[in-house]
Formats: sequence, C-alpha cells, structure tokens
Amino acid sequence: MSQILPSSLPSPTTPDPFGVSFGYSADGMLVALVGALAYAMAPARDGRHYLVSGWRIARPMAEWTRADFYGHAGELADENAFRTKVLEQAQHQGEKRRLGRREIGGGANTPWGVSQGGTLYDEGVTAYSTAGHGGFKLSAERNREVHPMLRSAGGWYEEDAEWAIVAITFPHLFPAFERRCAERTIKDSWPDAWEAIFGTVLGPGESREKDRRAFEAEHAADWVVVSAITSEQEKGFVECIATPGGRRGAGTEERRFLVPAAEYEIGRFGFVIDPDRHAVYAGRSSFAGWQGRRSP
Repeated sequence: MSQILPSSLPSPTTPDPFGVSFGYSADGMLVALVGALAYAMAPARDGRHYLVSGWRIARPMAEWTRADFYGHAGELADENAFRTKVLEQAQHQGEKRRLGRREIGGGANTPWGVSQGGTLYDEGVTAYSTAGHGGFKLSAERNREVHPMLRSAGGWYEEDAEWAIVAITFPHLFPAFERRCAERTIKDSWPDAWEAIFGTVLGPGESREKDRRAFEAEHAADWVVVSAITSEQEKGFVECIATPGGRRGAGTEERRFLVPAAEYEIGRFGFVIDPDRHAVYAGRSSFAGWQGRRSP
C-alpha cells in the first residue's frame, strides 16, 4: 500500500473545502474529522483495514488512538478509499444541515416504546428514537402518498428497513447518500414494489430477495444445510444437518452429512449438499440435540 505522507494532507487545523480535516493519530492511523465525527483507517489482520468512527474526541488528532473509535463501517481497499468515504460523509452531513431538520423532545408513544427524542423532517414526517429501536411516523395525509404496495396502515415505519419507504416517497427530505441507501434497501427487500413503481425488472444481483427466491426455486429438491458444526468425531469435516430446499418446521425431513471443512462456505443463502461427494453421516453427532437420535 502506498503511503500518504503527512505533509501531503491538509492540516488538521485547516479543513479542506468539504469541511474535512485529515491527519495521523498517535498510533499511526490515517484519520479524519468531519464536524464532531471522527474517522480512522484501522488496521486488522492479514493486512486489511476498516473504516471506524468516533464522536467528539476532545483531543488533537495527533493524540487520538484506536481506543477512541467504536463504530465499524466496513472494509477499506486502500487509503484512497478511506478519503473517498470520508468526503462522501462530509457531503452527506452538509446536505443534512441544509435540509433544516429540527430536533424535538421525547415523550411520544411509539410501537417501540416511549420516545427519547425525535427529528421533524417536514410537516407530518417525524423520526422517533427510543431506548431500543425507532422509526418514522407519517401523518394520515402524508401516509396516503406512500405507494399502496409499501404503505403501513398506521403510518409507522421502523428504522431497520422500512425507513427506506419514507425516503423513496419523499426524496426531497433526504440527502443523496440516504437516497442511495434507500434505493438499495427497497430493491433488496421489496423488489416487486420497486418494479411496479418504477416500471423496471430487476435482474440477477440487483435484489437480495429476488436472488433468494431464485436460489430456493433452483434448489427446492436439493439438500440445503440448515445447521452446521465442526465435527469432533471426524477431524477435518463439518457435520451438517440439511433439509429439502432448506425448509424448516415440524415434520420436515432431516439428514446429516459430512462436508470437508476446507470446502464448507455457507454462501448467501445456504450450502447445497452434493450427494455424489458429501456422504450421509450416521455416526456419533457433535450436535447436542441429535445425540441419541438415529439417522435415516
């Protein structure tokens, strides 16, 4: 990896035009500051690096250490990728400020408990946070603007995925970064709605849900692993419990197989047993719940 010399970076006390300050931490990490948000390119095993974040570190950059960062935002290919991610966040924060969102107090009743606070995005569009979860509440008038395939009858949209429904319905209330995330979320979770709303067909790799359906259709008659454990009886193998199509539930037939440990990778939707190569296993089990049961 090519090194970016400290002299080539903007001074930590002089932000660049995007409002970002770059520098180096006390333990040699490339770091950046965007408002109160701090970012670092943290080293990991095998020469990898990850984007990590912190908040309101009350010391100069040169005194920061890895212990100041707690958020984890994915792997970084190189230093240029770090700078690109940081600049993207700077643009994102700037757009959010220009949207004029307003913080409000807590006390509102939500499906996730009493709110600790909220953010008013616009009239009738409010995000609430609670001790454990959160999400959006749309007024009845605003909720009628949501496409029927995505509309929640009560106007509540939780923060893990359903927030994206609010974002694609009212894109002018969200910065570009959040709109891109919302688009990805809708395609992955509600592909039928996306195709109906935008008059398009999502191809392979464009929707996790459509890819899952295709996997299940292709392997409906195959043995798909539903549980796996490193075998204590057969060294170098993984003991797998598989069912037809990976289905679960009472009455579903189960079989055990041995798969070489070096070969076992679960993949996006499950590991498919190859009966010509993976032997049915009837020996002693490493699964506590299977001990004493007889295999077919």
